[in-house]
Amino acid sequence: MSLIVQKFGGTSVGSVDRIEHIAARIGNTRERGDDVVVVVSAMGGETDRLIRLAQGIQEHPDPRELDVLLSTGEQVTIALLAMALQANGCIARSYTGHQVHIRTDSVHTRARIVHIDDQRIRADLEAGRVVVVAGFQGVDEGGNITTLGRGGSDTTAVALAAALGARECQIHTDVDGVYTTDPRVVPEARRLEVLTFEEMLELASLGAKVLQIRSVEFASKYGVPLRVLSSFEDGPGTLIAPDLEDNRMEQPLISGVAFNRDEAKITVMGVQDRPGVAFSILGPVADENIEVDMIVQNTGADGTTDFTFTVHRNDFARTLQIVEERRLQWGASGVTGDDRIVKISLVGVGMRSHAGIASRMFRALAAESINIQMISTSEIKISVVVEEKYLELGVRALHTAFGLDGNVVAGDRSQSPGGSGRRGS
Repeated sequence: MSLIVQKFGGTSVGSVDRIEHIAARIGNTRERGDDVVVVVSAMGGETDRLIRLAQGIQEHPDPRELDVLLSTGEQVTIALLAMALQANGCIARSYTGHQVHIRTDSVHTRARIVHIDDQRIRADLEAGRVVVVAGFQGVDEGGNITTLGRGGSDTTAVALAAALGARECQIHTDVDGVYTTDPRVVPEARRLEVLTFEEMLELASLGAKVLQIRSVEFASKYGVPLRVLSSFEDGPGTLIAPDLEDNRMEQPLISGVAFNRDEAKITVMGVQDRPGVAFSILGPVADENIEVDMIVQNTGADGTTDFTFTVHRNDFARTLQIVEERRLQWGASGVTGDDRIVKISLVGVGMRSHAGIASRMFRALAAESINIQMISTSEIKISVVVEEKYLELGVRALHTAFGLDGNVVAGDRSQSPGGSGRRGS
């Protein structure tokens, strides 16, 4: 008998009917001979409702008390699911994060897991029970309730799978796997059968929202195979696991096309090209906890440089203000900004062993008269910044240019869907 950890998100447990539906699915897994630990989120929309309640009292709620409040959402779900399982004849027991000793640090609203005491869970499994655990929450050394931040239930599930030595951690959601790109943009997008951790990490960071980045990092660190599945229909889903490259006859060039609409760029023009110029510009931005993504520096013949970088669109106005306030002390000739840009990325481990992918990408975009403003690369990723109006055209062009429109062929990732996200990347 092997162990499977199954995680069900907010839409999967959004009503009593849906809770009863997933209870039946969990029961089927149990009947196949597997031990099961289930991790659940709060019911769909419940966390947002609790945040609104808190903000109705305090504009900026006290983080400790906010964690106490938000943790109640999952407590409702675990109790209802345990009841549904019992009604179906499964012996089940529910636990909060505190009860199973999911120990975290003390950073409220975005805590990180430090240790899990698995003794209570193992005892229940040995007694034949299905164990239902509240995701998203834990407890610090002082006994204070903590939460892990948005998407934290995925991290809880992976951490439990690692601690318990589970065969697989299954993330059940409202999509049936990871797709080559957003099917709403490219109807020909296909579900991917397998992905490496590296590819999934890149795709998640570039806009694919099917899995939380921290959960993939955790799975990669501890070698926990992940599988993305639909909560509402049967299917093989998408497997994310290590060492896939050694098991493929044909290495695909590209797994998927990811994109991010929430981009903005700022250019500081005519700054003296001297050591420390990048720090002098980006240091004040970092001091405001604003994350910088892509960076390009162009040096002219006159000894000055134009320094361009991108930030999240929500941070655009504040970043532009920070830069404008310091423009004169840098001796810059001007500052410009643009919050109508997007980032399109190709991801695939095949880039390591195939030349010419960048030129093929640029040729496909040029054929559609799409101008590239910025470029960033890694071993398995190429990202470009383009005007927002060209996003869908660019994604479709690249999806076709790299053969991702083909039909699924079992075991052949060069034609099976590859990785940029959910149905809604």
